[in-house]
Amino acid sequence: MSRTGAVARRTAETEVAVQVGLDGEGRVEAATGVAFFDHLLAAFGRHARFDLTVRAAGDLAVDAHHTVEDVGIVLGQAVCQAIGDGAGIARFASIHLPMDEALVLVALDVSGRSYLHFDVAFPADRVGAFPVDLVEEFLRAFTAHAGVTLHVALRHGRNTHHIAEAVFKGLGVALGRALARTGQGVPSTKGVL
Repeated sequence: MSRTGAVARRTAETEVAVQVGLDGEGRVEAATGVAFFDHLLAAFGRHARFDLTVRAAGDLAVDAHHTVEDVGIVLGQAVCQAIGDGAGIARFASIHLPMDEALVLVALDVSGRSYLHFDVAFPADRVGAFPVDLVEEFLRAFTAHAGVTLHVALRHGRNTHHIAEAVFKGLGVALGRALARTGQGVPSTKGVL
């Protein structure tokens, strides 16, 4: 069975379309109009080993907030669709992801219950034109719609670019591991996620 998801969403502020294949090779095409965000999405998909296509057009003349948040919503929905009932997944995963001087802990549970704990203080407000407070906004939207419990904590780091990228790479690695097939039933004592 192919574990894929495809979701499109259109509002007065954005138009977003996402396709994801959980059993992919890490091929990513991201075009959101926000260059650093595209870079982060590419890091996520590559390290998750997902095949991922993200297309977004948003009200960037206002700022990037609506675009980044709505990509999180739609990506979360597409991943949730691809997971299905969760039969055969590992469910839990975590990693301490190093990127040069930065070290970020990412731990998650594909539980069907959304929760985000985000303990990351960025040294700077932006990477280029990208406001880094949108990292948390993206993750909050993603977890709410993917049904994932996610904890992200910065252990140490001085470079804002490295920290943000470590968050997305860590999310990719951990989610890829959590969604790896184990060949067993639904990983829950309840029998459902």
